[in-house]
Amino acid sequence: MLKENMEILFLAFLLDLILGDPYWLYHPVRAIGAYINFEERLIRRYFKEDGALRAAGVALALDTVLVTVLVVWGILWLGDRIHPILGYVLKVYFVYASISLKSLRYEGLQVVKALKSGLQAGRERLRYIVGRDTKDLSEQEVVKATVETIAENTTDGVIAPMLYALLFGPLGSMAFKAVSTLDSMVGYQNDKYIDLGRFSAKTDDVLNYIPARLTGPLMVVASFFLSLDLKRAWKILKRDHANHKSPNSAWSESAAAGALGIQLGGAHEYGGVLVEKPTIGDGTREAREEDIRSTIHLMFMSAVLFIALIGMIYLFL
Repeated sequence: MLKENMEILFLAFLLDLILGDPYWLYHPVRAIGAYINFEERLIRRYFKEDGALRAAGVALALDTVLVTVLVVWGILWLGDRIHPILGYVLKVYFVYASISLKSLRYEGLQVVKALKSGLQAGRERLRYIVGRDTKDLSEQEVVKATVETIAENTTDGVIAPMLYALLFGPLGSMAFKAVSTLDSMVGYQNDKYIDLGRFSAKTDDVLNYIPARLTGPLMVVASFFLSLDLKRAWKILKRDHANHKSPNSAWSESAAAGALGIQLGGAHEYGGVLVEKPTIGDGTREAREEDIRSTIHLMFMSAVLFIALIGMIYLFL
């Protein structure tokens, strides 16, 4: 089973490198998101008190993951009954759909492209990929926000789904994707979602715990292959890996900040409310546009190193 999971992961990884997430192809995350929206509307209609919302949030998370796993399992079972090759292709598809490598590259490069048209265009494009307020950000802050997003999502958009695909196959990668989608939709620490999304956010933290601690060191090693600052990446990773409200985000962000020599984190506005965050990195220079490209390269190299590591294990099985 492990060997088959490895083979499926290799094919899915290549498929993501080639195709990314084309807009013409209906993505499973859209179906998961639609289901979460449907469930949230029902919950808010019948549950009003904080305690009830918290309990409903647990049910929302468990129900979403269970439905996702059952639907994917049913599709795989049906595909295998029609023909084993179809079943195998569907397994590759679901793992491929859980990896966001090329789509993260696309979103990062869109910010770079927008910045070339002006700061306001860059701010507007950044709104697609971050939750913070962007209307007053400087160009350097737009760059930093993009770097943070790509670095953080190297964990939950690339390494984590690949790890769960390796361990549990397509059901594992899609279950993780369901939790990740829940976190991105209801896992906010604001008045609207603090109770409903609490369990989803905590579950996402748990599932990203090991992937985050793999991604940080992978980024450090990746910095060597990209002729970035390996020693500083390791130094900042060791020092600043806990400098975040999330228990996981700073692992990849600190490695990226060290490799690039810039400072990330700090205070930002979310919905007009100033949120204080610890800083990450020393900031030996100002952030600039090419740092977005460098972070994309770090993401790709980290993913390649992870796949190479799996390949070496595969040879000994």
